[in-house]
Amino acid sequence: MSKRIFISADHGMAIIYFLQSDVVPTLLAANVEIVVLTDDDTKEKIASRFTQHGLIFEGLRLKQANEYAKKIQPRLQWLLAYLRRVGGSRRINTEAMDSHIWEVWVENSWKFRLGIWIPSALAILLLRNFSWARKLLVRIQNRFTPDPGLYTDLFDKYNPDMVIASTPGWRMDRYLLRESARRGIPNMTVIVGWDNSSSYNVSGADVQWATCWSELQKEELVKGSDWNPEHVYVGGIPSYDGYFRKQWLMPRDDYFKLHGLDPNRKLISYASSFVHFAPNFPNIEALAKLVSSDSLAEPSQLLIRLHPSHFQDKPKIFAEERARVFELEKKYLHVHVVQPKPLGGSLGYYSGEDMDEKSSMMAYSDVVVTVYSTMLVETAVHDTPMIAATIDAPNGWNHPKKFSLSLKKIGDWPTHKRFRDAKAGRVANNENQLRDAINAYLRNPQLDSAERRKFVEDEITFTDGTSGKRTAEFILKVLNS
Repeated sequence: MSKRIFISADHGMAIIYFLQSDVVPTLLAANVEIVVLTDDDTKEKIASRFTQHGLIFEGLRLKQANEYAKKIQPRLQWLLAYLRRVGGSRRINTEAMDSHIWEVWVENSWKFRLGIWIPSALAILLLRNFSWARKLLVRIQNRFTPDPGLYTDLFDKYNPDMVIASTPGWRMDRYLLRESARRGIPNMTVIVGWDNSSSYNVSGADVQWATCWSELQKEELVKGSDWNPEHVYVGGIPSYDGYFRKQWLMPRDDYFKLHGLDPNRKLISYASSFVHFAPNFPNIEALAKLVSSDSLAEPSQLLIRLHPSHFQDKPKIFAEERARVFELEKKYLHVHVVQPKPLGGSLGYYSGEDMDEKSSMMAYSDVVVTVYSTMLVETAVHDTPMIAATIDAPNGWNHPKKFSLSLKKIGDWPTHKRFRDAKAGRVANNENQLRDAINAYLRNPQLDSAERRKFVEDEITFTDGTSGKRTAEFILKVLNS
């Protein structure tokens, strides 16, 4: 092997991006050896699925990384992570960052607020207005690089020529990236999530290169986080190549049988989203009532896709909502719930093994409803009508230590605003609007189709199913420069 790369794949979206696209195969074909660092508990299971020559799997040591974050000046490390999250430049839309500021305020004690709020407010003021402050923040973080490093033995063993991560140090990958920077090894981030470049801003390490979905994301990186525009590449999103190729699409009859669906009824699907900030149950219950009544233009059925957070043990409010959804399934004849199988470890549910399920749901649904999920982009790829439903629970999560945010107030978040401005789908603020939007699409499935196509082109740039190869070619260009 002429070159060797470390790839950090610390969650399901990264597994899809690197291993279920053409990124890794293209690199391997170019005689590059790849060491994938991923969740320790599921490393062997993942390795058994991907057995190409030149592909090695090692543990990412997330438990040790979390222990370091909690034991070595934990308050300062937490503060630095918080400032990264909310300290992007005001030259971009800051609505998502602003919401996180209030989330932290609500979910912590008065003692914490008094100790953190004033210095944080001053720091945020500087970070939002001055690039030198954001660059200083990146340098300050470098002091928190474990010595000896968490990955010293791996760097010594493999001597990589480049390190690539699915964030620029926004997660626990920051320690890996900091060690690569300290050793003078070139590093790169890939943007795996639609809202990543607007919701998470200042890098957690000195990262040199980035590849993203679109010019929209590039602008967010350059203006919001001071990236050198010559080092930011627009390569599309490799994770969606399989959608364009229809490689994950199950036969319709098989998919309907999988969930006990009626092939003679229209299919309305609901993808739970934004659960961290607000209950989804009002949206789901409204849909359950609509498909069980005669108020829709065609006899219909509902398929509900729960969110990964619904399967967390803490806080219990998420599990309680999951239980309420399963009760709806029992109560209404034409309501069904997708029951995902977890990959395990920290990767949790929906970790890439269900792409056939997700693609088939979007392709065979007559209407997909969500809040403002990334699945709006994915659904548009399938040219399926879509609705952002924002029916609020009266008291949010109604929990004293859980921040709630009205679904109606998130429409100006960067990606949400772009969806609304594109008019690629409808927004429903109440049950009547939801009914009318569904009926409009049931009567005319081609409604907003041109807007959906334009939305896809703007958000992910390339629609030819070759983003994985294109991204890998960029990595090779940097690697060999």
